Amino acid sequence: MSAAHDVVIIDSGGANLASLRYALDRLGARSVVSSDAALIAEAPRVLLPGVGAAADAMARLRAQGLDQLIPQLRAPLLGICLGMQLLFEHSAEGDTACLGLLQGRIERLRPAPGLPVPHMGWNTLAIMREDPLLDGIDAGDRLYFVHGFAAPVGDATLASVDYGSALSAVVRRNNFLGVQFHPERSSSAGARVLKNFLAIPCC
Repeated sequence: MSAAHDVVIIDSGGANLASLRYALDRLGARSVVSSDAALIAEAPRVLLPGVGAAADAMARLRAQGLDQLIPQLRAPLLGICLGMQLLFEHSAEGDTACLGLLQGRIERLRPAPGLPVPHMGWNTLAIMREDPLLDGIDAGDRLYFVHGFAAPVGDATLASVDYGSALSAVVRRNNFLGVQFHPERSSSAGARVLKNFLAIPCC
């Protein structure tokens, strides 16, 4: 069945699924939203979006058996926003055990003068390591963020974002990639990130 699709979007129940599919449609990519483990296992590429709370998202994945499947995937997987955070070991949001594919703990952002929480709006990246996912992305390109929790900079970080301190904005470990921003809401720069992801070879 996966031959009919370029991307399977894991059904995370988020409100951004339609806009994500529309962004993929504009790139000529065939996508389907599903929580079917067999379909996801056969997919050439997988997106893990996320909106809401970490505990609720992980409970949904566990109920579908996807917490066991996702770490076994060999196809490229891109976590988006909360979906990126779920790739880490643990989230302080609800004291939640996550997928454990990336080392580190997701922590709550601390508000400061001029830096309200959540971090909401356009921001730029500081690219730390070259990667095909970031081809054509420049330091001045602006991307759209909405999040109240964040990952620290670590070994998996490809690019950081400055919001009072440096936070992971783009991460990768083998075939597991993640972006803290919403590429489907980030104009041409976000479209470029999605296009780059679609070009990453499967398996």
